[in-house]
Amino acid sequence: MYGVRTPTIKLPLRHRPISLTSHTTNRAITHRGIRQTVAKRSRPATYHTSTAMEHRRSRPPSVAAAGALLCLAMLLVGALLPAASAASADGCPAGGERASKQQGRSRGRHHRKHEVAEELWVFGDSYADTGNLGNLGRELTHAWYDPYGKTFPRRPAGRFSDGRVLTDFVASALGMRTPVAYKARRRASRETLARGMNFAVGGAGVLDTGNFQRNISAQIDLFQAMHHSQQRGCGKRTALVVVSGNDYAYAAADKDNGTSAAIAYIPTVVRELREQLRRLRDEAGMRRVVVTNLHPMGCTPTFTRLLNYTGCDPLANAGAAQHNTALRSILGALDPNNRTFLLLDVHTPFADILLNDDDNKSSSRFASTLRPCCESFRADGYCGEENENGTRQYTLCDDPGRYFYWDDVHPTQAAWAAVAGTFRVAVKSFLSV
Repeated sequence: MYGVRTPTIKLPLRHRPISLTSHTTNRAITHRGIRQTVAKRSRPATYHTSTAMEHRRSRPPSVAAAGALLCLAMLLVGALLPAASAASADGCPAGGERASKQQGRSRGRHHRKHEVAEELWVFGDSYADTGNLGNLGRELTHAWYDPYGKTFPRRPAGRFSDGRVLTDFVASALGMRTPVAYKARRRASRETLARGMNFAVGGAGVLDTGNFQRNISAQIDLFQAMHHSQQRGCGKRTALVVVSGNDYAYAAADKDNGTSAAIAYIPTVVRELREQLRRLRDEAGMRRVVVTNLHPMGCTPTFTRLLNYTGCDPLANAGAAQHNTALRSILGALDPNNRTFLLLDVHTPFADILLNDDDNKSSSRFASTLRPCCESFRADGYCGEENENGTRQYTLCDDPGRYFYWDDVHPTQAAWAAVAGTFRVAVKSFLSV
């Protein structure tokens, strides 16, 4: 179970190597009663009526006529231009980000401080969550309890790791601070809110996954509810979509034949993911959308514990590979010219470290790749578990930086840093085009 535990649904992930499990279980319920604050826009400055009339009366007739002809010509040219060169539905200049950059250059250097800032909007699950899962008690939401946050920020803060997670490293690649978690938005400054927001929540999936967490569709609904009356960004708005397999864990646990049920669920999940990616581009005004593929899920300690941490589950890894193939296909159909969507490949660096590192342990930065730093005593226990007397029911390594996995399913900060090092240049290059 990834990120969230529920006393009513017990996923038998540790009792048999069912295929395609991932981190955080979930279900999405659209958040009601959202309070929003829409900044009042200042009205554009206008000439006083009498001043404007005076200007018009003072013009020679020939100049006025020329001005009228010029206006008429501009209207005719605008009508004949193709739709792609007209202003977009959200009020942005033609041509999207590239046109926005060209117009910015034409304004001159003294206007650069007024250019639109980069924005990062995050949707997904516990691999991206930076504090959105509410504190519902140690068993259900143990990311708010020791030893989570041991490395950063040196206290539990709702991140499913000892420190930073994927969102933090993608934001760093963009040269910006981590966007504020939706849960913490009321304490954030206006400047912070202008840089974006993180809607990802531990336990979420593309579809509903049984634990009453907002799925990606509901997270996008939340974004649109906050921005329906605000002008959309012109060329600087980027979405990060993180999907790590909760849908498949839910499908596997909900059926008797876990492996078959999870694999059969792939077309349904990918089809819904395609619709949500389309929404982000066509309805939410995202100029760039970065979406992760699936890591080799059979290498998470949930599976490797059954093999005494000596190997990965091949069926779960095969299912992840099948999901990734389908994802590449839908991105190719959505964006044949590769202008809007970037597939963020986390599978390759995960696999390079987890599947190949055993042959070169002496030079590896990770002393352990398949055993977690925080290991529960029981197969159905969890990192951070305590008994009724407050005694730890888990062991903790001395140096999380030498471990790839923090708990049964979530990487350490050191692992995310190693993975991010492989895509940092690609992210910056894609978003700068």
